[in-house]
Amino acid sequence: VQLQASGGGFVQAGDSLRLSCVASGLAFSRYNLAWFRQAPGKEREFVAARRWSGSRTLYVDSVKGRFTISRDNAKNTVYLQMNGLKPEDTAVYYCAAGLAIYSETMANTGYNYWGQGTQVTVSS
Repeated sequence: VQLQASGGGFVQAGDSLRLSCVASGLAFSRYNLAWFRQAPGKEREFVAARRWSGSRTLYVDSVKGRFTISRDNAKNTVYLQMNGLKPEDTAVYYCAAGLAIYSETMANTGYNYWGQGTQVTVSS
């Protein structure tokens, strides 16, 4: 199983970025997909998730209204559209895939497979 994340970069506050994560080696449509991030000196935190069934999505409060997670099962790809970026969004962003029950959707332990991370830096 491989997850390959891309799309990070260096942007100004208020700009937008779209992260992509292409998966291979798994039954993509059956997996919950998520994005986590880790800022320097901090623990990895949940950002957004899209459940495998239906269109249920979850977001950490700090990104609600600014970030949108979506998936394209035909392309085995999950996206994170990030608008209105803020300096506090600076982090390495990781995509993840897992089969956890709903109550574990926002937990690291809910995911079996992880991408390598892509750096997002937001300057003020």
